[in-house]
Amino acid sequence: MIYLMVALLLWATELQADEDDLVLIANPSVETHQLNRDTARAMFAMRQRTWPDGQAARIFVLPNDDHSHERFVKQFLNVYPHQLQMAWDRVVFSGTGQAPSQVDTEAEMLEQVASTPGGMGYLEKKYLDDRVNVIPLD
Repeated sequence: MIYLMVALLLWATELQADEDDLVLIANPSVETHQLNRDTARAMFAMRQRTWPDGQAARIFVLPNDDHSHERFVKQFLNVYPHQLQMAWDRVVFSGTGQAPSQVDTEAEMLEQVASTPGGMGYLEKKYLDDRVNVIPLD
């Protein structure tokens, strides 16, 4: 029984560490320094195409089957990856918008967000550098 309790405690600690190692990032041109979860969800679902200050947003995501993408979508946006994909498909097929730009790696995510005015994405903290700003969610 004690082994089960220790295993559960270690698992819960690992989950918390997973949550803490992801960050929402933005290009330095973005003047917004904090987002609420609903706004972030609307932006990643491509329903809101501008930052709260009016600047055009350019969203970057990792592939749906990427572990960091799955964790970000579930933990930061409170949706499942397939739900986000359905939202993108809806705007694309209806002709009202386009899906976010997909990058293949977190290094590419960092590069694209850093070099794109209005850019926003996410990555693990270990890939973070001073070319982008971290945007906390409230």
